[in-house]
This record gives sequence, C-alpha cells and structure tokens, in this order.
Amino acid sequence: MAYTRVIPSYDLYGDQASEAWSQSFNFEWIPQRSRLYQWVIQPHRHEAFIQVLYLTRGEVDMQLDDQRVQAQAPCILLVPAGHVHGFRFTPDIDGPVVTATQRALESMANVVMPELLQTIRQPQVIALQPEGRYVDQLMPLFLTLEQEFRNHAPGHLAASTSLLLALVVQVNRLAAALTQGSPNANAPSSRKARQMEKFRQLVDRHFRTEHSVQLYASELGVTPGQLARLSREVLGMPTQEVINARILHEAQRDLVYTSLPIKQLAADLGFDDDAYFSRFFRKHTGTSPKSFRAQALRTLQEKRSQAPPDSLQILATRLTRQD
Repeated sequence: MAYTRVIPSYDLYGDQASEAWSQSFNFEWIPQRSRLYQWVIQPHRHEAFIQVLYLTRGEVDMQLDDQRVQAQAPCILLVPAGHVHGFRFTPDIDGPVVTATQRALESMANVVMPELLQTIRQPQVIALQPEGRYVDQLMPLFLTLEQEFRNHAPGHLAASTSLLLALVVQVNRLAAALTQGSPNANAPSSRKARQMEKFRQLVDRHFRTEHSVQLYASELGVTPGQLARLSREVLGMPTQEVINARILHEAQRDLVYTSLPIKQLAADLGFDDDAYFSRFFRKHTGTSPKSFRAQALRTLQEKRSQAPPDSLQILATRLTRQD
C-alpha cells in the first residue's frame, strides 16, 4: 500500500471533517463504505475521532502510521484520533465499525477508570479466539450501539458514550489477555512510530506552555530537522502543525464549553496576549475567537433544540467539560 505525502483528514472516509470540538457518533458495517471504494480505503486520519472495527469475516492489509499490518477475522482494530491508517479489505469482509469523538470518551474514562486512557490512545490490532474470554460480549455491545445510533432517542449522547466505554473495557480486557500470552502482540509499532507517539504525548502534556519545535526535539533527543522528517513520514504533517492543531483543538473546546474570557483563555494556552492569540486563531481557522464562539454556540443550540435533554445527557456534558 503506497504511503501518500499529504494525508487527508475525515470524519468518515470520503466525508469532509467537521469541527474537532464537536461531539458525534457513527455506526456502520464495514462493507457499506469499503464496497464503494472497491475495498480499498486510502491512508487518512481522523483529527478528533477514534474508530473501533470488529472483523467477523475476511482479511485486511492495514497501514497504521508507518507500519503495514496484516490481520484476519476474527480480530479487533482500534485506531485512535490522529493516527494515519488505511485498509485493503478482501471482498468477503464483514463486521461493524464505530466512530466516535475521542475526547468525550476520554473524559468519561478519566472519571470512572483512568487506566482505560492508555487503551483509548494506543493503536491496537487484537487477534481473537472465537471461544476466548470476553469475545462473546463484543457483538451484543456493537448491536446495542447500532440500535442506539439508529433510534437517536433522548439521552442518545449519554447512552452511546456509556456503551462505547463498555466496549473499550472489553477491548482492554482482550488486549490484556493477549499480552499475557504474547507480549507486545497487540501493539504493532516501529521505533519511528514509538518516537512519534512519545512526541504526541509530550505535546498533550505541555502544549499549554511549550509551543517551540526545538523544545520538543530536545526532549526526544533528536534535532528539529529529524523530528520534522519523522513527523512528515509517520503523521503526514509538519511538526509545528501537530503542535498548532493540539492548541487549536483545546482553544475551540474552551471557547464552546466554557465561559472563560478570551484574554484568560489565551493566557491559559500560553499566549503572551490575547491579540496574538486572536491572530493565531484567525490564521488557522479563518475566523476570530469571538465569532467562532458565537457561531458554535448557535450550532449547539440548534442541535439541542431537536431533542429534549434529560438527566443522563446533562451528566455526560458535565463529564466532558471536566477534561
């Protein structure tokens, strides 16, 4: 599978990416989309979404960052947000795939089971034994997720996020069981991929205070040029763009889900003054922070008016804001 120089970003393959701060959930069966593309999904990434695929039939030749992985059913493929991935399926492929906002899932996991965060953020390829432990619990969860997705009843966000969390718990159990029998069998990676994963972890940890490529390169023990080459090869994007994307993602979420004044928000994100932050934000989004906040809140209000809120939905929103 050829590696492309420019990696597109989608919500779902072939669909334009929506705002990274938005909260959404999608369920479909693998043939629905892959058949449209002759079973080949070219390398791409999802900036804000995690995907979990459960192959119940067929085989896949998968690109995961800079690695090529071959797997056959039954197996689980977990692709966190930001990881480049592509698939070449056999025509007999079948199984469900769930796509969901990763940050919302992380927020709930952080409250109820923080050790799940590593599972959510780590690419996984898990070979399954049909009679193995926990396997029989997978399909009922996927089918319940499908029903939730189709019905879109009140409390949809709370119910789907809770079900997704239960699914990740099962993935965590399956990964742990596999690791006990064969260390590192469920986490395909190369030295380059591990370096990039460490880079992203450093960005997640320090993006509010460190915006310089030089500082991250020093922390990784490489030169800025080496880091730039690794970032383009593994992630398909420049190093500074990785840092900027993380800052923008948090800025958008804070603008939408908090009432912080823009001056304070800018300071919390490591900007010396709000004017510089506003120029940075406009350069990368095409709009000012104030205009973005107003438009995003209008969009949220329109969505919320379509379904009456309930107590579970309010709880899920609060959990999301705690992140």
